[in-house]
Amino acid sequence: MAKVLGLGGIFFKAADPVAVREWYARVLGFEVHDWGGAMFDHPKIGGTNWSPFKADTTYFEPSTAAFMINFIVEDIDGVLTKASAEGVEPTGRQDDEMGRFAWLIDPDGVKIELWEPPEAAAEA
Repeated sequence: MAKVLGLGGIFFKAADPVAVREWYARVLGFEVHDWGGAMFDHPKIGGTNWSPFKADTTYFEPSTAAFMINFIVEDIDGVLTKASAEGVEPTGRQDDEMGRFAWLIDPDGVKIELWEPPEAAAEA
Protein backbone atom coordinates (compact mmCIF):
# COMPACT_ATOMS: atom_id res chain seq x y z
CA MET A 1 0.00 0.00 0.00
CA ALA A 2 1.32 3.46 -0.87
CA LYS A 3 1.81 5.61 2.22
CA VAL A 4 3.91 8.41 3.65
CA LEU A 5 6.97 7.05 5.48
CA GLY A 6 7.99 10.11 7.49
CA LEU A 7 9.08 13.70 7.43
CA GLY A 8 11.46 14.41 4.58
CA GLY A 9 12.40 17.96 5.44
CA ILE A 10 11.50 21.31 6.88
CA PHE A 11 11.48 24.22 4.47
CA PHE A 12 10.70 27.76 5.58
CA LYS A 13 11.16 31.39 4.65
CA ALA A 14 13.59 33.53 6.65
CA ALA A 15 14.20 37.26 6.56
CA ASP A 16 17.98 36.60 6.52
CA PRO A 17 18.63 32.98 5.47
CA VAL A 18 22.42 33.36 5.77
CA ALA A 19 22.17 34.54 9.39
CA VAL A 20 19.72 31.75 10.20
CA ARG A 21 22.00 29.11 8.65
CA GLU A 22 24.99 30.48 10.58
CA TRP A 23 22.99 30.49 13.85
CA TYR A 24 21.96 26.84 13.42
CA ALA A 25 25.57 25.89 12.64
CA ARG A 26 26.99 27.80 15.64
CA VAL A 27 24.31 27.14 18.24
CA LEU A 28 23.02 23.67 17.33
CA GLY A 29 26.02 22.30 15.45
CA PHE A 30 24.31 21.82 12.08
CA GLU A 31 26.64 20.89 9.24
CA VAL A 32 25.32 23.34 6.64
CA HIS A 33 26.30 22.30 3.12
CA ASP A 34 27.24 24.59 0.22
CA TRP A 35 23.73 24.21 -1.22
CA GLY A 36 22.36 25.94 1.91
CA GLY A 37 20.86 23.15 3.99
CA ALA A 38 21.67 20.27 6.31
CA MET A 39 20.91 16.55 6.03
CA PHE A 40 20.30 14.17 8.92
CA ASP A 41 20.28 10.39 9.01
CA HIS A 42 17.03 9.02 10.40
CA PRO A 43 17.43 8.83 14.18
CA LYS A 44 17.67 5.46 15.83
CA ILE A 45 15.54 6.70 18.70
CA GLY A 46 12.31 8.64 18.92
CA GLY A 47 10.23 9.36 15.87
CA THR A 48 8.90 12.15 13.74
CA ASN A 49 5.70 13.73 15.02
CA TRP A 50 3.22 15.39 12.67
CA SER A 51 0.70 17.33 14.71
CA PRO A 52 -1.60 20.21 13.74
CA PHE A 53 -2.47 22.55 16.62
CA LYS A 54 -5.48 24.81 17.07
CA ALA A 55 -5.01 28.27 15.55
CA ASP A 56 -5.16 29.90 18.99
CA THR A 57 -2.56 27.63 20.65
CA THR A 58 -0.09 29.31 22.97
CA TYR A 59 2.36 26.38 22.74
CA PHE A 60 4.54 28.14 20.14
CA GLU A 61 4.91 31.30 22.26
CA PRO A 62 6.87 33.47 22.65
CA SER A 63 7.27 32.99 18.88
CA THR A 64 4.60 34.45 16.62
CA ALA A 65 5.43 31.99 13.82
CA ALA A 66 2.67 29.63 12.75
CA PHE A 67 4.98 26.64 13.24
CA MET A 68 7.58 25.21 15.60
CA ILE A 69 10.47 22.89 14.76
CA ASN A 70 11.31 19.89 16.95
CA PHE A 71 14.77 18.34 16.84
CA ILE A 72 15.71 15.01 18.42
CA VAL A 73 18.95 15.45 20.36
CA GLU A 74 21.34 12.96 21.89
CA ASP A 75 22.56 15.08 24.82
CA ILE A 76 20.23 17.94 25.66
CA ASP A 77 22.53 19.28 28.38
CA GLY A 78 25.45 19.37 25.94
CA VAL A 79 23.34 21.14 23.29
CA LEU A 80 22.19 23.71 25.85
CA THR A 81 25.77 24.27 27.03
CA LYS A 82 26.80 24.95 23.43
CA ALA A 83 23.81 27.29 22.96
CA SER A 84 24.61 29.14 26.19
CA ALA A 85 28.20 29.67 25.01
CA GLU A 86 26.66 31.44 21.99
CA GLY A 87 24.48 33.62 24.23
CA VAL A 88 21.29 31.62 23.60
CA GLU A 89 19.33 30.61 26.69
CA PRO A 90 16.31 28.29 26.73
CA THR A 91 12.85 29.79 27.14
CA GLY A 92 11.86 26.72 29.15
CA ARG A 93 12.78 23.17 30.21
CA GLN A 94 10.72 20.10 31.01
CA ASP A 95 11.55 16.52 31.93
CA ASP A 96 8.76 13.93 31.96
CA GLU A 97 7.93 10.38 30.88
CA MET A 98 8.15 11.47 27.21
CA GLY A 99 11.77 12.58 27.68
CA ARG A 100 13.66 15.80 28.24
CA PHE A 101 12.64 19.02 26.48
CA ALA A 102 14.02 22.53 26.11
CA TRP A 103 12.99 25.44 23.91
CA LEU A 104 15.04 28.09 22.10
CA ILE A 105 14.13 30.93 19.76
CA ASP A 106 16.12 31.18 16.53
CA PRO A 107 17.20 34.52 15.03
CA ASP A 108 14.10 34.61 12.81
CA GLY A 109 11.81 34.25 15.85
CA VAL A 110 10.95 30.57 15.32
CA LYS A 111 10.51 28.43 18.43
CA ILE A 112 12.82 25.40 18.43
CA GLU A 113 11.90 22.42 20.58
CA LEU A 114 14.79 20.14 21.56
CA TRP A 115 13.76 16.62 22.56
CA GLU A 116 15.93 13.95 24.14
CA PRO A 117 13.83 10.77 24.17
CA PRO A 118 13.82 8.69 27.38
CA GLU A 119 16.39 5.92 27.83
CA ALA A 120 13.74 3.22 27.22
CA ALA A 121 13.16 4.59 23.70
CA ALA A 122 16.87 4.25 22.93
CA GLU A 123 16.85 0.60 24.01
CA ALA A 124 13.76 -0.35 21.96
